[in-house]
Amino acid sequence: MIIRQFEVGDYMVFSYIIGDEETGEALVIDPADDAQRLINFAQQHEMDILYILNTHSHIDHTMGNAEMVRRTGAKIIIHEAESYPLCHPSLELLSLFQAEPSPPADILVKDGDTIWVGELGLKIIHTPGHSPGSISLYLEDMVFTGDTLFVGAVGRTDLPGGSWETLEASIRHRLFTLPDDTVVLPGHNYGSAPTSTIRQEKLTNPCLRL
Repeated sequence: MIIRQFEVGDYMVFSYIIGDEETGEALVIDPADDAQRLINFAQQHEMDILYILNTHSHIDHTMGNAEMVRRTGAKIIIHEAESYPLCHPSLELLSLFQAEPSPPADILVKDGDTIWVGELGLKIIHTPGHSPGSISLYLEDMVFTGDTLFVGAVGRTDLPGGSWETLEASIRHRLFTLPDDTVVLPGHNYGSAPTSTIRQEKLTNPCLRL
């Protein structure tokens, strides 16, 4: 198994490549920018990017989808609640981010589904609050949390469809029930370190102290 974290673009977004070395299959989580850098890494490890897996539809995470599709032919995967906003962002946001809208999703998922890359299965955990269809992805002893949970912080809830009560419930009842040693891999490089653990966030995250 190959897993690599990349900080891409101008908005401190973390993209991830996950690959199965046995089959050469790979996916990229939230390819917000720097498509060629991500593709180069995959090629260096003799992997083909088959899927783009978006944790949610916000433009800072999806603005690289179109280029990645053009270059790799990868299929886009997103939660069913994010299907419409994925390819219908506001013109104001497109201008602000100087971004290209994403193509429509090819595969829609829901809570409990599993996305397979070779022999690697990523379990979909629906963690709404930052957006209605935000998801986290659980793989062995790791969880990719998108903009739901950061290192020492949480996602904002003041955007359309956001809810603090829903976000807090997602974190406490979905993410904090994972094993304490689960590695947290967030969607932005906003913290004091690029990764954390469920135990550390339970104990030290100032937004979530009991």
